[in-house]
Amino acid sequence: MSGVGHRPARADERLLACRALEPWLAHLERLHPRGQAGIELGLERVERVRQELSQDPQCPLIIVGGTNGKGSTCAYLEATYSHAGYRVGCYTSPHLLCYNERIRVDRQPAADALICAAFARVEAARQAVGDVPLTYFEFGTLAAMEVFIAEQVEVLILEVGLGGRLDAVNAYTPDCAVVCSIALDHTDWLGSDREAIGFEKAGIFRAGRPAFCADPEPPQSLLAHAQAIAADLQVLGRDFGHFGDSLQWTFWGRGGLRRAGLAQPALRGAGQLRNAAVALAVVESLRPRLPVGMQAVRRGLVELDLPGRFQILAGRPMVILDVAHNPQAVGGLAEKLAELPFAAKTVAVVGMLADKDIAGSLAPLAGRVDHWLLADLDVPRGATATALAGAVRQRALGGEVECLASVACACQRSAELAGENDRILVFGSFYTVAAVMRSRQNGR
Repeated sequence: MSGVGHRPARADERLLACRALEPWLAHLERLHPRGQAGIELGLERVERVRQELSQDPQCPLIIVGGTNGKGSTCAYLEATYSHAGYRVGCYTSPHLLCYNERIRVDRQPAADALICAAFARVEAARQAVGDVPLTYFEFGTLAAMEVFIAEQVEVLILEVGLGGRLDAVNAYTPDCAVVCSIALDHTDWLGSDREAIGFEKAGIFRAGRPAFCADPEPPQSLLAHAQAIAADLQVLGRDFGHFGDSLQWTFWGRGGLRRAGLAQPALRGAGQLRNAAVALAVVESLRPRLPVGMQAVRRGLVELDLPGRFQILAGRPMVILDVAHNPQAVGGLAEKLAELPFAAKTVAVVGMLADKDIAGSLAPLAGRVDHWLLADLDVPRGATATALAGAVRQRALGGEVECLASVACACQRSAELAGENDRILVFGSFYTVAAVMRSRQNGR
C-alpha cells in the first residue's frame, strides 16, 4: 500500500458529531497524500474498510462503466426503476454544484445530515483498521453505500469513477455490469490503446452474471476477459440493439424480443440510443427479480433530467452546456451541433484538465467555432488557457482566439460577443460547466 510515511488526518470527536457537509469534505481532502484530485487505483484500501463496516447490500446491484455514456445510462436506469415504484439508490461522480448530487435516493440528492452520518461511520471504520489513507473517491463510495443501506433501497446503481477493475465501486459484487463505450481517456492510468483500456473496464464483469457492452466494436481484450471468466456477455449489435427513425425506435434483444413504439430518449444525440438500449437490456435481464412494466420503461426514457449533457438553457442567445472532455465525447457534441438550426456565430467557452488529450478533444470542432474563449481552469490538474490556445492553433481549427483568466471571465466575455441569433457552447470539463452554472445562479 502506498502512502508510507504519511499519517492521514484523524477526525476528532467534534467532526464525528458534525452534521455540516463542508468540514467533512475538507477532512476527506486531507486524508490522502494526493488530496481531492488524487488518483490511486486499487481495491485493498477500500476493501479493508468495507469489511470493517460489514457492508453487504442485499438488493440487486448494477455497476456502470465506460469511457463515455455512464452518466446517461445510470440516469435511464434510475428513472425507469423509480417509475416502476422501486426505491432506487444511485451513486455517480463527479458532481456539478454540490456533493449531494453524487448520492441520490429516489432520484433526490441525499440530505447533508444523512451523508455526514455515513461519513462518521466510515471514518470510525477507517480508524479501526489502522488509519487507512482512503482517497476522496474511495471514502465517498463507502459513505454512499452506508446511505443506501440505511435507506433500505431496493435497487442499487453505481457508476465507475475511473477504469473499472481497480475502481472503488468494484469492491462490490454486481448482479450485472455495463461497459458503455471504450475510447482513449485517462491513458496514464488505464493504458495507451483500446485493448488495454478495454481490459481494465471489463474488470467489473463477474463470472456467470449478465454483462453488457454498448460499444458495437469492443476490443478483443474485453471479449476475451468475459469469455475467460464465463460472464454472460451481451454486445450491442450482436445480442441486443435498436432501430427506428427520428420519431420512434424499437429495442430488440435475445430470443426475438421486441419492444416497439418507444419515444426518442430525453437526452439528445445519436449515441443516446445506444445508452438507452443498453439500459433496457439491463432491465430485461433483471426482470425476474425486478419486474418492470413498459409504461415505466417509456417514462424512464423521456422523463429525466441530466444537467450538463448537451443542456440547452432557456433564452437567447442559445447557451449549450456539455461536460464532453475527450475526443469521442466532443465528436458526439459536434454531431449534435450539426443537427441544430443555423446560428450566425458560435462562441466556445472552454476549460480543460491538463492530463486530457486537449488537441484531440478540440479537433472535432474544426471549422465550427467562430470565437474561442479559452480559460485557465483553477483546479488541481487544470490546464492553462495558453495551452488550450496552442492546441487550437496546432490543429488549425479556425476562429478567433482569446485567453482568459477564468471560466467566469470567459462566460462574461461570451455575453459581450454573442448576439441573440448566435450560440454559446460551454464544454471541456465538469468544472467548466459547473463554473458557468454558478455564474448564472449568481446573476453574473
